[in-house]
Amino acid sequence: MAEEDSSQEKTEEPTTKKQEKAKDEGQVPRSKELNTLVILVAGSLGLLVFGPRIYQGGLELFAYNFSLDRSDLFDVQQMSIHVSRSSLDALWLVLPVFGLTLLASFLGPVALGGWLMSSKAMAPKFSRMNPLKGLKRMFSWNSLMELAKALGKFLVVTSVAIMVLNYSTPTIQLMGRQNIEVAVTSSALTIILAFLLMSLSLIIIAAIDIPFQIIQHTTKLKMTMQEVKDEMKNTEGKPEVKSRIRQVQQEMARGRMMSEVPDADVVITNPSHFAVALKYDPVNMASPRVVAKGMDEVALMIREVGEANGVAIVGYPVLARAIFYSTKLEDNIPEGLYLAVAQVLAYVFQLKQFKNRAAAKPKPLGKLDIPTEFVQMANQDL
Repeated sequence: MAEEDSSQEKTEEPTTKKQEKAKDEGQVPRSKELNTLVILVAGSLGLLVFGPRIYQGGLELFAYNFSLDRSDLFDVQQMSIHVSRSSLDALWLVLPVFGLTLLASFLGPVALGGWLMSSKAMAPKFSRMNPLKGLKRMFSWNSLMELAKALGKFLVVTSVAIMVLNYSTPTIQLMGRQNIEVAVTSSALTIILAFLLMSLSLIIIAAIDIPFQIIQHTTKLKMTMQEVKDEMKNTEGKPEVKSRIRQVQQEMARGRMMSEVPDADVVITNPSHFAVALKYDPVNMASPRVVAKGMDEVALMIREVGEANGVAIVGYPVLARAIFYSTKLEDNIPEGLYLAVAQVLAYVFQLKQFKNRAAAKPKPLGKLDIPTEFVQMANQDL
C-alpha cells in the first residue's frame, strides 16, 4: 500500500501537453498584486502628467458653472445644454487618465501568463457554489497567503504614507498662509506624489506574489508517474500501432535500398545469411560505398536482385560479415578494408573483361588481406 500511495504522488513536472491543456482551460499564473500595482502606478503617473491640464480645465469648468445668467436658471432647455456640456468637458479632462488605467488593466495580466482568451475559463462552474468547498478554500494555504499579503500591503502602504506625511508636514503647514490658488496647486501635487509613492511601495508585495503564483501554478499542474506514462502512451500511440509504423518504415527503407542494388558493382555474401552491395565510382567517390546490406531474408533479396540485374556475386563470408558490422548503410567502407575490397573489385573487373572476351579468365580469389580487428568483428556472433 505504501508503494501504491507513493506512486500516486505528484512528483513529476508538467509536460508540454499538460501545460497547453491548462492554458486552453484558462489556467495560467496570474498575480492580482501585479495587476493592482500596474493600474495604480499608471493612474498616479497619469495624474502627474495630465494633472495640470485637469486642474486648469477644472478651474474653467467651475467658472463656467458659477457664471450663469438669471434667465438660464429658469430655462429647462438651457440648463440641459449646460449640464451636457459640463459633463462632456469633465469627461474629456479625465479621459487620458482613464484611458491609461484601462490600458494598464490589460497589460498587467499579459505581463504574467501572457494574453489569453478562453471560453472554458468564462464558463460557469457550479462546483464553486459548493459550501463545503468554499469552507475548504477559506482555510487553505492559498487563503493564508492572501491574508499575509493583505497584512503586508497594510503595513507597507501605511509605513510609506506616514513617511510621506512626515516629509510633507512643512508644506502642509505652509498651505494655510498661501494664496488659495497656490495652496490648491501645492495640495494637489502633494496628494499625487503621495499616491505615486504608496503605489510604488506595492512593488515589494508584487515581488513576493509573482514567484509564489508561478510556483503554485506549477505545483498544481504536477503529474504522477502514471499520468506521465498514460500521456506518453496516448501521444505516441499503442505499442501495436507503433510496431506497425516501424514495420512500414522499414519496408519503405528496404524498398529504397533495393532500388540501389542494380547499380552496385558487387554483392559480397556469406553466402546465405549476410549480403552487402558495394558501389565504387573513382571519379566521385573517395572509397567504395555500401548501398545495401542485410541478414537472412533481406540478404537473400539483395542477392536475387543483384543476380537479376547482372551484378557480380562474390562469396567471401569473413569480408561480408566484417563490412556488415563495421559500416553503416550509405557510408564508405573503413580504411582497414580498402585492400581487401580492392582485391574483390579487381577480380570483378577481370571477370567482366573475361565475359566480354577481352581478357583471360581470372584466378579465383585467394586469401584476402583483412586486419585482425575486422576478423574478430566478423566472428563476434559465432
